[in-house]
Amino acid sequence: MADNYILLERTELNTDAASVTFSNIPQSGYTDLKIVTSARGTASLSSGYVDGIITFNGSTTGYSERMVYGIGSSAGSLSQSSTGIKWNFATSSVATASTFGNSEAYIPNYTSSNNKSVSIDTVAENNSSTVNILALNAGLWSNTAAITSITITAGSGSFVANSTFSLYGIAALGTTPVIAPKAIGGNRIDNDGTFWYHTFTSSGTFTPLQGITASLLVIGGGGGGGHYVGGGGGAGGYQVFTSQALTATNYSCTIGAGGAGGTSAGAGTDGASTTFTGLSASIGGGGGGTYNTAGRNGASGGGGTAATGFTAGGTGTQGFNGGNAGGVSNNYPAGGGGGAGAAGQNGISDTTGGAGGAGKNSESAWASVTGTGVSGFYGGGGGGGVYQQIAGSAGAGGSGGGGAAGAIGGNNVGAAGVVNTGSGGGGASGTSASPKADGGAGGSGIIIIRYPIAS
Repeated sequence: MADNYILLERTELNTDAASVTFSNIPQSGYTDLKIVTSARGTASLSSGYVDGIITFNGSTTGYSERMVYGIGSSAGSLSQSSTGIKWNFATSSVATASTFGNSEAYIPNYTSSNNKSVSIDTVAENNSSTVNILALNAGLWSNTAAITSITITAGSGSFVANSTFSLYGIAALGTTPVIAPKAIGGNRIDNDGTFWYHTFTSSGTFTPLQGITASLLVIGGGGGGGHYVGGGGGAGGYQVFTSQALTATNYSCTIGAGGAGGTSAGAGTDGASTTFTGLSASIGGGGGGTYNTAGRNGASGGGGTAATGFTAGGTGTQGFNGGNAGGVSNNYPAGGGGGAGAAGQNGISDTTGGAGGAGKNSESAWASVTGTGVSGFYGGGGGGGVYQQIAGSAGAGGSGGGGAAGAIGGNNVGAAGVVNTGSGGGGASGTSASPKADGGAGGSGIIIIRYPIAS
């Protein structure tokens, strides 16, 4: 790849998403932008492809385009004005399994005071000859403002997990780009004008292209909630490493999975550790207990449960303890899982399940840039379940993505912790009837690496 052609941002979806936004686009050092996509949609459209809609700076006015296309053995053209520039780049869910539509969009002179033109080349693959599409689009945004952000939205449904969206900046020949990443790797690459952020939501390799000094946020997988009147799962370890000297070599990033929710009268499974080569691991959260068993130990402890006696929450070693059971009659309320920022609450007065412990938001600015976390928080504990014999309530999940306990009103499963937050799953709530409900799964971990744009 030419030295003047630089990856500025990249997003690989870990879960389905209705849109992707590139923000903090540099306003100097580059003349043109290029977007490269590989995407598949959730919508069941018989055409075999899903419209994508591109908008600039949050605006939905001033767009027009012309398109020529081929579908199967036929061809056609169209002109249209809309709330964005449309192109048919995502393969729909009825197309051949595991195929993705590919597209490139070129935007010249994106900071100029002229109207902005866009050229798009796209193909939506499918083994059925009647719905294959090849298309060329010429789009225009009749606006003289410099482009500072770009949003790509699915026209129907969402983009599926593993769809990728990459934004490249192109500098004038013979010039050195003023903003360029100093490393490769990650499911997302972002910048806020001061720092680069490489986010790993699944395991991979981080490779600096030169020596850098970086800070890292490393979060382990959350524990699963317990089965049948189960305790909440504990949050995974939350560790920040500052001023780490990294050399131009490969660093392995292993993202810990969330623990499974408890099944068949079992406690929730502990979350797995998240590791970055050379740093101490952020261990997984402890699983929530189930009906008369204690919460498991972990980075943060799982919530304890009750029946014939009280049991305690598990001990947290990198976070906080899980809550204790709250009574041995009536609702047998279980304790909430410990969070990265606070202990899980105890079950309350024989009626109410303990809430999961709060997560942490000390790196809330990182969450804002990378689009991860929940309102800036990571690592909430799961809520504790109840037996539901008298009026009461199930435990809420802790801030940062902790799963709520199963709702009052039957045998109800606990909610899962939010993926890539290291949060615990909620415990199940239940009655004497069968089948009994399972606990919610813990959320997987995450690694975010940040280093200065300036050398």
